[in-house]
Amino acid sequence: MTISLYAASVPVFKQMLNSVDGILAKAEEHAIVKKIDPDALLQARLFPDMFPLIRQVQVAADFARGVSARLAGVEVPKFEDDQKTFADLHELIAKTLGFIDSVTPEQIDGHEDRVIVTRQGTPKERNFSGQSYLLTYGLPQFFFHVTTAYALLRHNGVEVGKRDFMGQY
Repeated sequence: MTISLYAASVPVFKQMLNSVDGILAKAEEHAIVKKIDPDALLQARLFPDMFPLIRQVQVAADFARGVSARLAGVEVPKFEDDQKTFADLHELIAKTLGFIDSVTPEQIDGHEDRVIVTRQGTPKERNFSGQSYLLTYGLPQFFFHVTTAYALLRHNGVEVGKRDFMGQY
């Protein structure tokens, strides 16, 4: 049995973005209950040279949109990375999910060999087939940022666990 490129991408992005949304809701509640400035969580980093929570969520959303769009052969929607609050991050996730919901299996499946070029025109330019792009670049990047967002919140005392990370499946 084979799995389609669509099945390996869009539903996975949706599941995990919804889990990030839920984890962020728990973080908001944690900040209220513990009387913590929300920025202490939103700007949290595991190490000084890493992105803070806000940027981890932004990049995860960027990858979900970008990978879905490139696999579908449509233009990647550009969203401003100007989020500053939990509400802003919830809105970014909702907009990202709205776009992803517009991508159909017919736009992706059967295009596993579609050429996808990253960092075009730079020394880091790389050519991928659609399948290779998803499996060796897009999903690992997406999961790195989702996992880091989870780890940042867990490290800062937000009571989340594996069930929260996994979301609804």
